[in-house]
Amino acid sequence: MKIRNIDLGPRPVLLAPMEDVTDIGFRLLCRSLGASMVYSEFVASDALVRMVGKSLDKLRVSPDERPVAIQIYGKDPIAMRDAAQIVVEKAHPDVLDLNFGCPVKRVAGKGAGAGLLQNIPLLLDITRHVVDAVSVPVTAKTRLGWDSEHLVITSLAEQLQDCGIEALTIHGRTRAQMYQGQADHSLIGEVRRNPRIHIPIIANGDIADGKTAQRLFDDLGVDAVMVGRATFGCPWIFKEIRDHLDGTSLDVSQAISTDAAPLSDAWKLAVLKQQVNLSVERCGERSGILHSRRHLAATPLFKGIPDFRPLRIAILRAETTEELFALMDEAFQKLCAAREHKPNV
Repeated sequence: MKIRNIDLGPRPVLLAPMEDVTDIGFRLLCRSLGASMVYSEFVASDALVRMVGKSLDKLRVSPDERPVAIQIYGKDPIAMRDAAQIVVEKAHPDVLDLNFGCPVKRVAGKGAGAGLLQNIPLLLDITRHVVDAVSVPVTAKTRLGWDSEHLVITSLAEQLQDCGIEALTIHGRTRAQMYQGQADHSLIGEVRRNPRIHIPIIANGDIADGKTAQRLFDDLGVDAVMVGRATFGCPWIFKEIRDHLDGTSLDVSQAISTDAAPLSDAWKLAVLKQQVNLSVERCGERSGILHSRRHLAATPLFKGIPDFRPLRIAILRAETTEELFALMDEAFQKLCAAREHKPNV
């Protein structure tokens, strides 16, 4: 699949943009584990125009993570245009992505993100302003519609394409659903089958394993899939999906410093420690550990440990990497012991 001249290879698997998740360290890790392209945290256009330092920090890009997309959001066409130009000037992204899908109240409730699904003319005006203002490919990410009574995606996809976007990611839920219920991919397939659509269509929502990804490629004909919340505490999901799709084992020997076999529990523990270290290197020990807690709380690695709650709380309260890694090692030993004594069924 290509976005303009950016070749992402066959059946690419992308890392979704997620606030407080897809920082540069996590993006680098996911790229090394098989992500075909990674997306930044979404950045507010108003903050970029005001040159807010925290927002500008989100524009840091490493050569090792390319191809990389920077995503921006906002509701004012001029601010979005100006922010897009700032992004291109400072980050030189391979792709600039427009957020028309974020459902959270502080974004959608103020008319940005998925809130723009209630004002399609403004959404399209923003798109035209940005496409006309930058030289890099512009893409968009959105949802099926505001609610089940307003499923606009089939017509919206054509309108966005006519505005000049070069790929479209569709999350298979409405804004009203937030992240509840099961994603409906059927309308994504309908968009892909539309003979007028010639840009790549990327499926998003509830993609957590290779089997699901393969079904979307084979049955719906999508050009790529995008993985979001399933990456929490599980960056190795890209290798798992890639191995399933390709029927081979992706070489990740350069990604993680460990002798453990890839995808073994010991290897996954090393991946999580690597993730913590990358975060600590980027923003210091205390802040780096705090930033990692979301992943440590969500990781499936430690599931199945009996009476894990006290140890889990201790892991989430650890304040130094030495303390944190000792607790993670303790959890791993308990996991091994639990599996060793699990009765055969």
